[in-house]
Amino acid sequence: MQTIEGLKRKIQSTEDLQSVVKTMKALAAVNIRQYERAVDSLKDYNKAVEMGLRVVLRDRPEFVVEARPAPHDRLGAVIFGTDQGMVGALNEQVLSHAMETMDDLNIRHEDRTIMAIGERMKDLLEDSGQPVEAFCPVPGSVAGITPRVQETLVNIELWNRERGRDQIYLFYGTEASGAACKPHTVHLLPLDQEWISNLKAQPWPSRALPTFTMDWYRLFSSLIHEYLFVSLYRAFAESLASENASRLASTQGAEKNIEEMLSGLKTHFQQQRQMSITGELLDIVAGFEALKEHV
Repeated sequence: MQTIEGLKRKIQSTEDLQSVVKTMKALAAVNIRQYERAVDSLKDYNKAVEMGLRVVLRDRPEFVVEARPAPHDRLGAVIFGTDQGMVGALNEQVLSHAMETMDDLNIRHEDRTIMAIGERMKDLLEDSGQPVEAFCPVPGSVAGITPRVQETLVNIELWNRERGRDQIYLFYGTEASGAACKPHTVHLLPLDQEWISNLKAQPWPSRALPTFTMDWYRLFSSLIHEYLFVSLYRAFAESLASENASRLASTQGAEKNIEEMLSGLKTHFQQQRQMSITGELLDIVAGFEALKEHV
């Protein structure tokens, strides 16, 4: 049976842990909102890129974007995870979804060029026997997303130019209903032909049709680069939002468990204290009775 002093120390440690969990919960709630705002901010940027593509494609109605001929049994994949814990099974769910998707495409492990985002995802991939050829830590804030996007784009361009990886996939977690998250897939390259066709078919929103003097191929290439930037930025922001949503759910569960533990410890402490006081009173009474017999 624990002593009163032992219970006091345990209560103090549990209260300290409760304070840490509450802080993590508050930070997760704040972070979710900032990453959601980052995703919302992309809408106007993405709209501007798509309108630019509509302008350049209008002059080339016969133009079709295709990847250069390459084997369909090889691909590059960017798999997003976390650097920190307290996210439930988020990393495992994203990894399982990515591996199942690549297996369904009949891509062998040795024909997959993988970039891992986050230390925990990197470790999970290596533990599963899947080599990781590039690694990028998770951004610590919205301001850190852009450098990570640029780093990822450099890797994708190298895969495409030097290794013929025209098939590029993104795998990451997105927020679902409530605090739940689910794995999500984006087929980044080659460009979706249906999406290109829809852009061509959309009417211009005004009578004034814009023109350009820049070289057509150079302008088109720049717009596609911006499209890739937007897609990757969204993947980072949504992945970070899902990470913090998972952490919020985990900390809420941990907070409830700690409260129940703390309540039990305090009840046990009060019982022990009461027993100690009762024992001391009984000792006093017994001593008094013994003195009375000798008087």
